[in-house]
Amino acid sequence: MNWDKLRVFHAVAEAGSFTRAGDILHLSQSAVSRQVASLEESLSVVLFHRHSRGLILTEQGETLFSTTQNVYAKVAMTEARLSSGRDHPEGPLTISTTNAFGTIWLTPRLKAFHQAYPGIKLRLKTSDDALDLSMREADVAVRMGTPTQPDLIQRHLMTVHSHIYAAPGYLAKYGPIESADDLPEQQIIVYGEGPLSDIASPNWLMTRSGETESRHRVVLEANNIYCILQAVESGLGIAALPDYVARDRPKIREILPDLQGPSFDAYLVYAEELRHTKRIAVFRDYLLSEVAAWNY
Repeated sequence: MNWDKLRVFHAVAEAGSFTRAGDILHLSQSAVSRQVASLEESLSVVLFHRHSRGLILTEQGETLFSTTQNVYAKVAMTEARLSSGRDHPEGPLTISTTNAFGTIWLTPRLKAFHQAYPGIKLRLKTSDDALDLSMREADVAVRMGTPTQPDLIQRHLMTVHSHIYAAPGYLAKYGPIESADDLPEQQIIVYGEGPLSDIASPNWLMTRSGETESRHRVVLEANNIYCILQAVESGLGIAALPDYVARDRPKIREILPDLQGPSFDAYLVYAEELRHTKRIAVFRDYLLSEVAAWNY
């Protein structure tokens, strides 16, 4: 059934005449009559009884009118929901980010966001493989490094720096680390095989400690930043970690603060069509405020 013809039929059924329906639809009486006649012909049924006092729906017309009323009600409800999504922060919000950033930095900050916007249903997807926002695998994403997808809105979040961290217990056992010359004598935790998007040149500590040829002081390889963080906290060894992962952890502290690894930028990205969606806007603003507070 042709939607335009159904729209005309619905207007005629509500108005009770071709003329009044034409006024509502800004169509001539003859154009309205032709549309209804064409619909009746395509369905092989009579939808209206025509008489001198106006139009009366036939039994088949009543059945079709009931259906079009349901359709219009659902369209109106959908329109209201779409408008609400633009004007009110509510509905589902799927966030994509890396395992380390999502697990260690972002998750502890979601409680305050939920309390501020309880109408938003949060979904967090962590993976070191970037999800495709254009295919609606997620609504927003925190990407490490400059995004390459050109059709996404990009907001700079932070510049990610990395430093060397150690547990006080480790330093008490093996002695203080006062300069880069002390690094070759340390037990080092490094990144093993596998993609790591949360740190540029993840094993830069190896080159700074003179371990490019020999790895006899490497005590652990792991391909997960959270595992490395836990190993450092336990006192197993020292490691290079992104500051957002380690800076607020009470069990470890930064050593040799003037020595840092390569840095890169992190971005919040989302699709162009979500630019004016309220739940996207409030999450963006919240995340920017949290980053500003963290970068005190």
